[in-house]
Amino acid sequence: MHPQIRQPMPGNCPICGMTLEPVIPAQEEKDNPELEDFSRRFWWTLPLTVIVTALAMAGHSLQLFHGTTQNWIELILATPVTLWGGWVFFSRAIDSIRHRSPNMWTLIGLGTAAAYLYSVAATWVPQWFPAAFVRDGRIGVYFEAAAVIISLTLLGQMLELKARSQTSAAIKSLLQLAPKTARRIRPDGVEEDIALAHVHQGDHLRVRPGEKVPVDGRVLEGESAVDESMLTGEPLPVTKRTGDALIGATLNRHGSLVMEAQKVGAETMLSQIVQMVAKAQRSRAPMQRLADAVAEYFVIGVILVAVLTFFGWGLLGPESGWVFGLINAVAVLIIACPCALGLATPMSVMVATGKAASNGVLFRDASAIENLCKIDTLIVDKTGTLTEGRPVFHSAEGVGAFDSNEVLRLAASLDQGSEHPLAHAIVEQARGLGLTLVSPKAFESGSGIGVRGQVDGRQLQLGNTALMKEAGVDIASLRSRAEQLRQDGVSIIFLSVDTRLAGFLAVSDPVKAASRMAVARLQSEGVKVIMATGDGLTTARAVARQLDIDEVHGEVKPQDKEKLVADLQSYGRRVAMAGDGINDAPALARADVGIAMGTGTDVAMNSAQVTLVKGDLMGILRARTLSVATVKNMRQNLAFALLYNAMGIPLAAGLFYPLTGHLLSPLVAALAMSVSSASVVFNALRLRQTRIE
Repeated sequence: MHPQIRQPMPGNCPICGMTLEPVIPAQEEKDNPELEDFSRRFWWTLPLTVIVTALAMAGHSLQLFHGTTQNWIELILATPVTLWGGWVFFSRAIDSIRHRSPNMWTLIGLGTAAAYLYSVAATWVPQWFPAAFVRDGRIGVYFEAAAVIISLTLLGQMLELKARSQTSAAIKSLLQLAPKTARRIRPDGVEEDIALAHVHQGDHLRVRPGEKVPVDGRVLEGESAVDESMLTGEPLPVTKRTGDALIGATLNRHGSLVMEAQKVGAETMLSQIVQMVAKAQRSRAPMQRLADAVAEYFVIGVILVAVLTFFGWGLLGPESGWVFGLINAVAVLIIACPCALGLATPMSVMVATGKAASNGVLFRDASAIENLCKIDTLIVDKTGTLTEGRPVFHSAEGVGAFDSNEVLRLAASLDQGSEHPLAHAIVEQARGLGLTLVSPKAFESGSGIGVRGQVDGRQLQLGNTALMKEAGVDIASLRSRAEQLRQDGVSIIFLSVDTRLAGFLAVSDPVKAASRMAVARLQSEGVKVIMATGDGLTTARAVARQLDIDEVHGEVKPQDKEKLVADLQSYGRRVAMAGDGINDAPALARADVGIAMGTGTDVAMNSAQVTLVKGDLMGILRARTLSVATVKNMRQNLAFALLYNAMGIPLAAGLFYPLTGHLLSPLVAALAMSVSSASVVFNALRLRQTRIE
């Protein structure tokens, strides 16, 4: 369960002793070799454990055998259980000592070995023991304690492995989403079915009704409704037309589509999701790092308590105090195993990341899950985050020698090199009108306030008011008209040619229906929502009024967004930033939690800790709800593990014996240890039932 441990072959973790798991589980369900091994050892040794336990219990009340005969019978029965059934545990205990990393196997190995070796010595060389150790003509042995500890530990590991296999169910279900074949259209028009692995970038593929989209790409021909719920969590099918993007593994509902393959193999969104989920499941939450540090010192402390228990009973106890001391020391070692402590947060993280992925939310690591629930401020970009991100061209106006068509042609030519949604709307409009576009030269983007380049030998600048001011371009002649359009929430992009104003373009981008509900719910949960956009302040305020957002920052540069995040953090705010563009990347990286829209750029997603496959704010609500539930679940697990040990150790040491007259048997300690681990695992699995809609 320590993700930093990597090796090419199966084996055990040198830190915690647990079996290393594959980074990405196999798509085909296979039997777990470790589970098979534990099951075989458990079922073959269980009859021997039952018999030796029955003999030991009967021996206390009935005289079944004379002298040391019963000791020898118990030795014969318990040895296969201890040495063969429990060899895997002793091996891990030896490794923990060799690697100087004390863990749960250290305690199990020491406890079982102590009970078994004491009993072997009492059987082979009884003359070594004082007369006080003799009862009913023989020295009491504890083979049944060693055998039961081994059997219960095997059972506990079997239950844990079965439960842990369920945590990878989300990844396996994602892997199974991908179709096995694709229908390729050859250049001569002949169609053929090929294996998915043989699809290459640029291939033309046909997706028939009822078939899954094989890889990521775009629609070349046709129109259909595509069900993307398996990846985005969005229940309603999305209409796809020529030019629209397609996500691999989504389901084509109705019409026939011809698509161009753009991303194949490990580059597809499905593959990236699987990689991200697998990485997140293996990450350590900050809460777990503390638990790991505590566990290491805890094991050493438990060994010292066991030694003190042994000598305390031996020196201060009754005549047979050394026997009591041995049994209580073994009970301390067994009941204090920190396995529940080690499983407390990893199990919750594994279940939560799988649950999130199936709802279109991708956490980069466990710290993102833990931090998201602490957020009290959310900064959101406008275009593509609050709005649809599919702007519609509104109008163009020129000034002087430039008419509206020329303004549109020049702007569209320059925007061919831009990834911004507003640019796409401008380019599509120009092509729809049949305007002749030319390739720009010396194209520059990334300022967050616009783009620059050369078209037809002239220097063009296309962007907001801040870009025009920076370039020294006077926009006074169009300021009033632009402001009128902004009052209706329309975005204005100014165009200058050789540092002289040529005109502007107006593009509208409707607010997402989900944004209103998401903002209202976030505010009701105490999260302050702030809009920060590179768009004009008037346009931003018009959108903010529709969403009841009080604080708005317009015409901000990437460095301004980052500064806004830093300023809020300096006042003690826990800040999340949600965006989808290159200009959002600095702020996403600076924020306590960066949230990228999956419909945005790769730069934004690489800078964020959370990615929403479907880019809307409802995904933030889903992520935050799951974060709250997961952190609560982790705290429950840690609290239970610590409380269990806090109560179990003094009970096992016999501190309550003067009050109760009873001691805790190592058998009961082993059972309690197994139950504690299983309870943590099954509590984590409850997260799969969390409602995050």
